[in-house]
Amino acid sequence: MVLFHGSKNIIVKPVYGAGNPMNDYGLGLYCTENIELAKEWACTENRNGYANQYELDVEGLAVCRLLEPEYHILNWLAVLLRNREFATSTRLSREAKEYILSTFLPDLDGYDVIIGYRADDSYFRFAKSFLNGSISLQQLSRAMKLGNLGEQVVLVSEKAFSHLTFSRYEEADGSIYWGKRETRDSAARKQFDMMVDSTSVSDGIYILDILREKWNNDEPRLR
Repeated sequence: MVLFHGSKNIIVKPVYGAGNPMNDYGLGLYCTENIELAKEWACTENRNGYANQYELDVEGLAVCRLLEPEYHILNWLAVLLRNREFATSTRLSREAKEYILSTFLPDLDGYDVIIGYRADDSYFRFAKSFLNGSISLQQLSRAMKLGNLGEQVVLVSEKAFSHLTFSRYEEADGSIYWGKRETRDSAARKQFDMMVDSTSVSDGIYILDILREKWNNDEPRLR
């Protein structure tokens, strides 16, 4: 796989164990197959950054693809809730968080690479809206495709890091890519608000339905 990692630094040799353990999929190297997205991620402020390019030899690596049919949106949400800080301000959101973690958290032990949705601030907001009962399961699934944010590829094991080879880097102009990042984020939020406003609250399945009916991973409505 050809991967790109957006950063404020040129990173020739990523260090296993470095970084923020409270990212979407825990501690790891977060990459994308899209260089333009990497450049946006590199410009977290209006300053220049770098898209570091690597080649990942996946031969012999255990790869978990959370977007494959064997997984569903609540599996992804459970992983997100395990790793990221999430303030539960209501009894419903607290019970929802506990239930999703206890029922839908997939076993990712033993995997070297995880591929799944990326949850920046707007997408994390969508997840919180679902747990608070503000949007339905169907709306959450549609929301994750707003803004064309794409997938992220995360190297989570020391073995995966040893299969990674640096190729080159490209500079990302902050005056361009910070604006692109903000535009993409704003468009996703606007599309989300329009989707919510155009859908009746009587349509769809909400977290309270899932709790009351005690859904599990075999629930056919998750497929």
